[in-house]
Amino acid sequence: MKPLKRKVGGDYALLIAVALLASIGTVFIYSASNYSASATYGDGLFFVKKQVIGIVLGIFAMLFTAFYDYGKLKKFTLPIAVVSFVLLALVFVPGVGVENYGAKRWIGFGGFTIQPSEIAKFSLILFAATYFSAYKDRATSFVGVLPVLLFGGAICLFVILEPNMSITVCIALLMLTMVFAAGLKIKALMCIVLPALVAGVVLIIIEPYRLDRLAAFLNPWSNPKGEGYQLLQSLYALGSGGWFGVGLFHSRQKYAFLPFAESDFILSVIGEEIGFIGLVLFFALLAFIVFRGIRAARRAKDVFGFILAIGITMIFGIQTVINALVVTGSIPPTGLPLPLVSSGNTSIIIFMAEMGVLFNVSKSGSITF
Repeated sequence: MKPLKRKVGGDYALLIAVALLASIGTVFIYSASNYSASATYGDGLFFVKKQVIGIVLGIFAMLFTAFYDYGKLKKFTLPIAVVSFVLLALVFVPGVGVENYGAKRWIGFGGFTIQPSEIAKFSLILFAATYFSAYKDRATSFVGVLPVLLFGGAICLFVILEPNMSITVCIALLMLTMVFAAGLKIKALMCIVLPALVAGVVLIIIEPYRLDRLAAFLNPWSNPKGEGYQLLQSLYALGSGGWFGVGLFHSRQKYAFLPFAESDFILSVIGEEIGFIGLVLFFALLAFIVFRGIRAARRAKDVFGFILAIGITMIFGIQTVINALVVTGSIPPTGLPLPLVSSGNTSIIIFMAEMGVLFNVSKSGSITF
């Protein structure tokens, strides 16, 4: 007798959690940026307005991907890959690439900017899902996963040249996660991981500013007004929050003390205002999204949907964990947004579109009895 299968509905709880997280992020962007935006742009809502535009566009993107047959995304694998690499290359073109703090990570079009690495991450996920769905038996060997490694490695090369080591690490971890989920054996995986670790050490050594950040991580008080400044201010914010926080909109570190309070270090402001108990609830929401993503992957009807769901869930989880480790001083400081929370239009639009894909996979799955 064949096992019975019940079709599952889409995971609407996932979409609600995503909308809630984006809303919470907007509230804290207002809190973290109101003072600095007023001082810099003469408009306390400058970053909030940009974020709202990103969320509105993200909602449209999420609704589209939620109900567009995800299987048809395969035919966009090559076009999206080409667009990703073209955009990554345009970052280095004078007059097109936008440079901030010595790094070229954005493309400027009038008053708008795009961060190509955000699109490239999804391009890698889509490429891996398409490849492994077509060649399931190749996933167990190093040679079999080589196309995915080369594709991901090419993206990493472009991103590290910007330079942006944090996103490079995220992409590398995403790539390793997907090849492992596809079935790569542990021994073959170690043959990739060990050289990658060596490469990471080399990349830190050859760039003086990375060595400075490492030194600041080991002892931020050695240079409290230089490389150690941001980490110390982040720790001050989290320490001030205590158990229950100083209260919503009452952060003190946001008053020009903590750099990038509305973006990479927004978690510090959140911790200061809602305290440890509030952070536990906040991370419970983040963990819920990861859990629902893994659940959708487990119930996927095919390999393509499984790898898509795993990739989307893992890049969300990887960025969340790395951001949290950075702001708490657990790893060397590096610039990386908190998904669906930090200020940044490209990030919010791409992540919301990806969450729509995740919902799409969840509603096409089934439970076996």
